[in-house]
Amino acid sequence: MDEQIMRGRVYGADHDDPDPGPRPGHDYAELVGGPLDGLLLDVTGWTADERAGGALLMTEIGRYGPGGRAQYIPRPGNPARFDWHGDSP
Repeated sequence: MDEQIMRGRVYGADHDDPDPGPRPGHDYAELVGGPLDGLLLDVTGWTADERAGGALLMTEIGRYGPGGRAQYIPRPGNPARFDWHGDSP
């Protein structure tokens, strides 16, 4: 998928959404590296413990194809960025 199309989109936004970008009043973490690089993850309402645990996100474009997941963990010292930690089936 074209990198420019992915950048600034919110993870999980519908592909037909005319405005797949961030919404006012929401908190986001930028996904860095891996198959979801450049997407924004909506972390609105997540507790500090939930953020610290990172996210295991479904993706069809990772190492394991459809049904696979990409793991992202918060960057030490910068919890607004979640770094790719690897893929899993």
